[in-house]
Amino acid sequence: MLELPFNMTLSIPTLYFKSLPFAQNLEPEFLNGAIALVAVGLTAAYIYYRKNPKGCLDPKNFKEFKLVKKTQISPNAARFKFALPTPKSILGLPVGKNILVRGRDSQGEEVMRSYTPITLDSDIGYFELVVKMYPNGKMSHHFRQMKEGDNLAVKGPKGRFSYKPGQVRALGMIAGGSGITPMFQLIRAIVENPKDKTKVYLIYANVTVDDILLKEELDRFANTFPHRFHVYHVLNKPPNEWNGGVGYISKEMIESHCPAPSPDIQILRCGPPPMNKAIGTHLAALGYTSNMQFEF
Repeated sequence: MLELPFNMTLSIPTLYFKSLPFAQNLEPEFLNGAIALVAVGLTAAYIYYRKNPKGCLDPKNFKEFKLVKKTQISPNAARFKFALPTPKSILGLPVGKNILVRGRDSQGEEVMRSYTPITLDSDIGYFELVVKMYPNGKMSHHFRQMKEGDNLAVKGPKGRFSYKPGQVRALGMIAGGSGITPMFQLIRAIVENPKDKTKVYLIYANVTVDDILLKEELDRFANTFPHRFHVYHVLNKPPNEWNGGVGYISKEMIESHCPAPSPDIQILRCGPPPMNKAIGTHLAALGYTSNMQFEF
């Protein structure tokens, strides 16, 4: 009996080895050595598996995951928690990547959209999506109709953006509405990794305070990691007492709340097409080259 890590044991069947053709002529000490080598190999494989568990995603085929909790977080947005196959499973989504989701619109036609989970692989046994459901959105209809116990078809990973800790000195992030989700995934990965010294500057635009998705989490990150993460909220219709930006994201806001153009920074943006186009014009006017920019 061989003792393994994590309070497990492995039984090596000596009689089985002796019955193998190659073992017939082996001296006892060589046979015992072979058994020991097998045991070491199995132990190493087990440790590797524990440190590098296989993800649940399939890049070629859709897999279904059960909705276990649906929480309304704003008048038109909800947080969806999906269970993975086992309590120890991980989704297997690299930071910066997203998933493809399949559903049905109000006419019963198949529709697919890309979403970025707000969870990381450090979240074991489940993953979460924050979805803004627009009145005429095709995939919005599917999520609006989902009930706890329903399954969601998911495929991935996918996406053009890749992230490694420390790949840039600083990240500027410009998001609008549900465009916060890929930013949030990155922010979490950075601030929760003490070895990652990347500084993050986020400008987040919405219509009203109620439209700000994940505001509590973003503000908590800003308070907990003041030297690593900064957030500047911009509203079209701010309340009477408001310390953030007002209107649309301007060139001046970017200049004040994002890192200046430099080869060791990157500006990420994600939002409605008109916003992305306007931000692209502002960035070019401020001297940010195409290599310094990425649009989700």
